[in-house]
Amino acid sequence: MPQGLLYGLLLVLAFLAINFSAPAAFAADTAGQASIVDVDTIEIHGERIRILDIDAPENRQTCTKPDGTEWRCGQQAALALADWIGQRTVICASDSRDIYGRFLARCVVAGEDVASWLVANGWAVPYRDCKCEIVRDTAGKAKTAKVSIWSCTFVMPWDFRHSRQSMGASATAQGQCLIKGISSKGERIYHVPGGRYYDATVIDTAKGERWFCSEAEAVAAGWQKSKL
Repeated sequence: MPQGLLYGLLLVLAFLAINFSAPAAFAADTAGQASIVDVDTIEIHGERIRILDIDAPENRQTCTKPDGTEWRCGQQAALALADWIGQRTVICASDSRDIYGRFLARCVVAGEDVASWLVANGWAVPYRDCKCEIVRDTAGKAKTAKVSIWSCTFVMPWDFRHSRQSMGASATAQGQCLIKGISSKGERIYHVPGGRYYDATVIDTAKGERWFCSEAEAVAAGWQKSKL
């Protein structure tokens, strides 16, 4: 039996056991038709539910295909999830909320774990610090097979959010300018999303470092692409 289905079956059994044995203690457990808020957040009966163990491209986030074409991968991922769920019942089990008031839950559809389906189909990545080996293993296979977002260059969702938040008012002007141009040992190099040192690279504008909207722009300005 596929890992996602086994994981989903166990969750369904746990959901039934919880609801029939101690409903008052786990009032957050719910089932019903879901509407998609974004790739990792759904809504059932007016309650927003954040799916555990995964992160996913934001609705406004884009990915870049090998030929340089950009596409709304976050939006497409949400549409793919909506098509897969359709009108089927979603079952979610949760006993806590996040700082935004959303239930933190593991959810299944027809016995299949939603998080596992998303990563298997290349629409989500494992959450940074989750203890979710099944999800990580599934995501690794999707990455190797270059499924969906893994066939493109993209910024990890947490980096995308951080770049927009940290730049404050200038984030709107920057838009999708996420290539990092830095000074290193007297050389001007740039890092692209997905590069080995991209996540660890921090822009210091006081040193003349800057963001670029494309590799062509970086090269024209005198920066060279990092070899790592």
